[in-house]
Amino acid sequence: MPKLNQFETLVIHEFEEEKFHLPPHTHTYYEIIYIKKGNGIHHLNNNLLPYKSGDLFVISPDDEHYFDIRKSTCFFYIKFTDHYFNSKQNLTCDEFLVHTPESFMRDKTLKETVLKLDDPCKTILKNTIDNISAYNCKTDVSNSPIVFYQILSVFGLIKETLRSMNVIVKGNSIDNEQITSYIHQNIYQPKLVQIKVIADHFNIAQTYFSAYFKRTFAISYRDYIHNLRTTLIEKRFLNNQLPIKQIAHEFGFTDESHLSNYFKKRKNMKPTDYKKL
Repeated sequence: MPKLNQFETLVIHEFEEEKFHLPPHTHTYYEIIYIKKGNGIHHLNNNLLPYKSGDLFVISPDDEHYFDIRKSTCFFYIKFTDHYFNSKQNLTCDEFLVHTPESFMRDKTLKETVLKLDDPCKTILKNTIDNISAYNCKTDVSNSPIVFYQILSVFGLIKETLRSMNVIVKGNSIDNEQITSYIHQNIYQPKLVQIKVIADHFNIAQTYFSAYFKRTFAISYRDYIHNLRTTLIEKRFLNNQLPIKQIAHEFGFTDESHLSNYFKKRKNMKPTDYKKL
């Protein structure tokens, strides 16, 4: 099955076809697809969704889809990569940084039904799409705050429509217990608790994660990791059953000396002295 790639962070693409030019496919990026005119069947993850003028679909990299066109259809595509929203964090509210549009778009509920926009939302959506289309003549549309906020407003319309349909979409939202559970499970593997890795795991913007963690847990992420690791190492020393070399290996230190320096920096004493207490 073809897997389409995109290197630009944002691409706006409008075209009309009587037969869809692609077979069933997946891609490495996200798509918001607006139907400007026409009708047919959207094949999306084995769901058959009838479409018509004014309909809207969101596609994530996990999805497989194509269109069976019944009446000549004009498509309006907003295609973006993971980097698009991450690069606009100075423009984004906290909600979208923690529960990102990308995680929202992955929710399976959105792939099982056609959004039923009411008349005010239909009009606003059409105007928003027209605004984005009009601004697409700019040479660097991916860096445009105007286009960015227009795209965010599309997500607002989707959420408003879902509420009116009594449909709950959680996306890949997280809670505090999930974060702490992940840390405690992976504290023995330093690479897995790096900010980049844990932020990517929970789909939180990397540069925002530290601030989010400190506000939520009242301690910096770095201090939390160091405190937890040091506490666990202290317990190993107090049990006095394992050699320092083995403890160093367990916690991912390069050697015994590495562990000794780490422990001394935080407890002001060498492991050998601590074990004598």
